[in-house]
Amino acid sequence: MATRKKKEVAATAKTSKAAELRNKDVAGLQTEIKDLQKAHFGLRMQKATQQLSNTSTLRVTRRDIARAKTILAQKQQEAQAAK
Repeated sequence: MATRKKKEVAATAKTSKAAELRNKDVAGLQTEIKDLQKAHFGLRMQKATQQLSNTSTLRVTRRDIARAKTILAQKQQEAQAAK
């Protein structure tokens, strides 16, 4: 039962993250992607120097970048279709 609650919480966290990204404009998404990429680079450097204690943050940031890029591509497609 505890794992079921964790999955529900995780699913709502992803949904709210995606919803927050969908509310941003194209420029906002591009800055978000740049910030996430900088954070991911910093985490990779920490891992390389063995200063990173929680390596799962690499996976989370990588997925956040992918999520933001997907929403950016969708917004750009919608803009192309509107023209």
